[in-house]
Amino acid sequence: MIVLTIVTWVLSGLLALVNLMAGGMKVLKPHGGDKPMPTLADFSDTQVRLIGIAEVLGAIGLIVPALTGVLPWLTPLAALGIAIIQFLAIFAHRRHSEPFVPNIVMMLIALVIIVLRLVGA
Repeated sequence: MIVLTIVTWVLSGLLALVNLMAGGMKVLKPHGGDKPMPTLADFSDTQVRLIGIAEVLGAIGLIVPALTGVLPWLTPLAALGIAIIQFLAIFAHRRHSEPFVPNIVMMLIALVIIVLRLVGA
């Protein structure tokens, strides 16, 4: 059981870090005409910021509730939210003929975290 707990925390930490960096870039970078990624050119500045906020909140939700024990049921919900964001990102990247394998990997990691958190790891 300790191995599953370690795996869960490592996966949660990695996924949180990736989403914190990606979301932070979308929230903090001035957008104007220059978006952080070509895929985001299809979205308004407000939409890009909202996507970034969702990613940052998902990263926080992966770690803080499970770490503090306060509302730990939020952690699987945060992972589900990240999985949904990554699922939708696949279509945005495909539209621009960009690689979307990282999105699939992050979505699968989020789904594994959900399962591991629900079994108590």
